[in-house]
Amino acid sequence: MAARRPASVVFAWLALLIALVCSGGFAAPAALPQESKEQKDRRMAWWREAKFGMFIHWGLYAIPAGEWKGERIPGIGEWIMFRAKIPVKEYEQLAKRFNPTKFDADAWVRLAKTAGMKYIVITAKHHDGFSMFDSKVTTYDIVDATPFKRDPMAELARACRKHGIKLCFYYSHARDWHEPDAYDNTWDFPSQERDFEGYLRRKAMPQVRELLTQYGPIGIIWFDTPIHLTEEQSARFVALVRKLQPNCLVSGRVGHGLGDYRQMGDNRIPSTVVPGDWETPATMNDTWGYKYYDNNWKSPERLIRLLVDIVSKGGNYLLNVGPTAEGEIPQPSVERLIAVGRWMRVNCSSIYGTEPSPFVDLPFDGRCTRRGNRLYLHVFTWPNGPLVLDNISSPVAEVRLLANKRALKFDQQGSKLTIYLPNEPPDPIDSVVVVQLAGPLEVDYSLKPRADGSLVLPAARATVHGRTARAEQKYGRVTNIGFWNNPRDWVSWEITIPRQARYRVFVSLACPNSVAGSSYAIEVAGKRLLAKVPGTGGWDRFAKFSVGEIKIPAGKHLLAVKPVRLAGSALMNLESVTLKPVGK
Repeated sequence: MAARRPASVVFAWLALLIALVCSGGFAAPAALPQESKEQKDRRMAWWREAKFGMFIHWGLYAIPAGEWKGERIPGIGEWIMFRAKIPVKEYEQLAKRFNPTKFDADAWVRLAKTAGMKYIVITAKHHDGFSMFDSKVTTYDIVDATPFKRDPMAELARACRKHGIKLCFYYSHARDWHEPDAYDNTWDFPSQERDFEGYLRRKAMPQVRELLTQYGPIGIIWFDTPIHLTEEQSARFVALVRKLQPNCLVSGRVGHGLGDYRQMGDNRIPSTVVPGDWETPATMNDTWGYKYYDNNWKSPERLIRLLVDIVSKGGNYLLNVGPTAEGEIPQPSVERLIAVGRWMRVNCSSIYGTEPSPFVDLPFDGRCTRRGNRLYLHVFTWPNGPLVLDNISSPVAEVRLLANKRALKFDQQGSKLTIYLPNEPPDPIDSVVVVQLAGPLEVDYSLKPRADGSLVLPAARATVHGRTARAEQKYGRVTNIGFWNNPRDWVSWEITIPRQARYRVFVSLACPNSVAGSSYAIEVAGKRLLAKVPGTGGWDRFAKFSVGEIKIPAGKHLLAVKPVRLAGSALMNLESVTLKPVGK
């Protein structure tokens, strides 16, 4: 039995522990509250329904607007301090000129609502360290340091409540170029030892607390770029949000996978449906913060189709505006949002609260969203003839146009559905055809032989199993399965064989000669073919190779490609597998 310590010693150690935690000598671990799936679903419900939000990048960087001392600075507008290596003392002078007298919170919120957006995320503090709200933590904020002397976040909070829009705050928690103890400012603070934990404790955490206690209910704290943060530090931010506003969501960029939903890269859209909750933040032109000479605007048609594309794959679309230093949203942004709103007023039921497309691909130019037993077919290019789907096994009760409720004639033979369209589309950008099913949706996802009996299994239709292997894209389409670095990763396709046949198997792949020699197996219907990966001269130099013959019985099967042994850093880049009937 261990000897007992005197009570006085125990209390002394406890006092020291408390003192260290309170002084910042080390951080107390953050205890994240546990929640059930039902609890999280309740918190996420409004966001999953919304689908479409407005991002607002607004700060001191709107004054130089992409130009510093007569020179146009490359890159995005809000990064001008970093790109031009502007000293803190010079950048601070911008605050004296920041007086956005044309700012109208109600007009901004009404524009978002007109566009069909359900939430607004605005930069409360970006990487430049300037606070766009009334902060007691610093005087480097819009109320204390500018002639404007108003808190736009408070005005936006009132306008959002008035119009039923969720207010959300962007907060750069790890990057702050104004602070010597944060990272990235190497021109003012080149070799200084940094007390990053002290910066978090003195500024970042207290300001997040202010944002969550001064403006009423907040929809999201949208953290960004969690560089240098430990998992424990990220967890502390999440714990603070949970404590102060349990219903507030935390963006994925809080770090270490601790957010409520996943953020795709800026302007990045996946090629296929992605399970789970995710969001794509995107620009209308090439910048986030205002740049007076960036006129590379996406068309309303492009914006509408991007919205539909993202929603059809299971995501939310967070579309940015960059207001001027005077407080106005640029007119090209206004015009485009009004145009998107016109389309949304007619077609919003095919967006809000919908589920992703049940189809791997579609035989027409468009996308599909779904709500229960109802399919919304978004037709981008109006076909000359009927619209045909060949993999709906559920009986169809009704087909109509969403825009004018016009009923459409259709014919269903087995899993093949033929819809007879009028000559002209209701909308030149995206006409929505509503297919009401009589029962639960049943879709046949399997790949079937072509007219000549051959069966092509492209990378775009593969299901990837594992941690590193993933579909790679070029020019907006999936070209191959790459990053196959883990020997336990594998890919598969569901196939339908109408009658038993013997097939010769071909694999189209690419592999540098220096890492060739790995082996893999093709497995289907209890049969297995083994093959080695030859060198093709590069990761993008594809060649087709025969790997043998295999007999496959009639029916549905899973065809898999699995590594057997990795000889180098990766297995191969896999473009496709093709089955050709022997004798044809």
